[in-house]
Amino acid sequence: MARQDDDFKRVISHAKEYGYVFQSSEIYDGLSAVYDYAQNGAELKKNIREYWWKAMVQLNENIVGIDAAIFMHPTTWKASGHVDAFNDPLIDNKDSKKRYRADVLVEDHVAKIESKIEKEVAKAAKRFGDTFDESQFLATNQRVVDYQEQATAILKRLGKSLADEDLADVKKLIEELDIACPMSGSKNWTEVKQFNLMFGTKLGATAESAMDLYLRPETAQGIFVNFLNVQKTGRMKIPFGIAQTGKAFRNEIVARQFIFRMREFEQMEMQYFIKPGTQQEWYETWKKTRMKWHLSLGLGKENYRFHDHEKLAHYADAASDIEFRFPFGFKELEGIHSRTDFDLGSHEKYSGKKLQYFDHETRESYVPYVVETSIGLDRMFLAVFSNSLQEEELENGSTRTVLKLPAVLAPTKAAIFPLVKKDGLPEIAQEIIEDLKWDFNVDYDEKDAVGRRYRRQDAAGTPFCITVDHQTLEDKTVTIRHRDSMEQQRVAISEVKAIIHKEVDMKSWLMKMG
Repeated sequence: MARQDDDFKRVISHAKEYGYVFQSSEIYDGLSAVYDYAQNGAELKKNIREYWWKAMVQLNENIVGIDAAIFMHPTTWKASGHVDAFNDPLIDNKDSKKRYRADVLVEDHVAKIESKIEKEVAKAAKRFGDTFDESQFLATNQRVVDYQEQATAILKRLGKSLADEDLADVKKLIEELDIACPMSGSKNWTEVKQFNLMFGTKLGATAESAMDLYLRPETAQGIFVNFLNVQKTGRMKIPFGIAQTGKAFRNEIVARQFIFRMREFEQMEMQYFIKPGTQQEWYETWKKTRMKWHLSLGLGKENYRFHDHEKLAHYADAASDIEFRFPFGFKELEGIHSRTDFDLGSHEKYSGKKLQYFDHETRESYVPYVVETSIGLDRMFLAVFSNSLQEEELENGSTRTVLKLPAVLAPTKAAIFPLVKKDGLPEIAQEIIEDLKWDFNVDYDEKDAVGRRYRRQDAAGTPFCITVDHQTLEDKTVTIRHRDSMEQQRVAISEVKAIIHKEVDMKSWLMKMG
């Protein structure tokens, strides 16, 4: 656990030092669980958003994108169930006075059991070497089987208690598992209570006439209330999807783990409207499709897994998370949910407007069912960033810190250096920048020895460094250095653009989805 904490602290400090993420309003001591994306962070975030949008909207003829307002009519949230059911189970420790999400305390306990399983697997793999069969070991090693049964039983009971709103049993489970407050080690807990997560605000000129509004806690409802508008104006035929990215707000009492759980965050969601009865096959299709998108970035297949929900939301008939191995363990990155016709049916009821699709082939009208894919952009940012940050030992015994971001997402694609600040070298470097900047984000750096400049760009995640030297004056060639392999090639200036393009082009990355 200490190792994980150290790794995570390194991620947070690197994000600040290299201009990726700053604490919001830091000069006023910050605001808890609110962060600003800095100059490199804004670019990385934009590139992730674009990578998602291209795969989801541009490459699918039957999916379109919208950008709905953050403010919505308050009845929207009554219809969606958020006013009555958007709660987290909270528990306070009487000694430390700290507040926790009761379900997260239990899930963290299960994560510790899972890390014991991982340790057993690692030990066995070391002992048996190439002959090691992991699936057989997981199925037959008694200690591992016991751990797995224990973890499954705990999550099953937690899911049932939450579904039944049996908060007393959730507290009982915390006590039976002997869970202590992470801050104080105390086990002196209050009762578990429900807490609504929506931020309230007012709309209107005076206090008397003001209407109570909410900051949206999710982006999905903006899609549902626009379902018919989009379907008719876009002449969309079922099955079709509506996608959007945007800010959402939740009054997270236990916001923590850096940008993993924030009060203001960004979602990338797509609601896929389908014929009732076909939801199971579309649910499976979108699970596979979304996993392929993640794997196309090359962050390692072993860092992803599906987690099917024991406890289903009130609107779902199937739900699964794509979990990612963050520095603090496997946690939810994306949710795929079969939402049935709950949302459209509910908005139809509350608004009194018909929200149905007329099928010209069967000559019937029906309320479509929906399969949702919903990913947190900030979580995706953290997954990419934390996975890419590496300490490498080099052949000469020294180490380098390198941010091996997928080149397609890197904020700056190339840094151009003149070897020295004279002899016309800076001018040639600037000419190269003038040419490249139309296609890529590029950086100019003339300070310090070239080796130190390389290290700086490695740590910032720049895939290419291009050095202009005295040979350039003679034959118009430069040295291009690759971040990951540190390999250097001598190439003609005229070839540089094509070399970079080959590595960073979105098409070649997304083609890996197959």
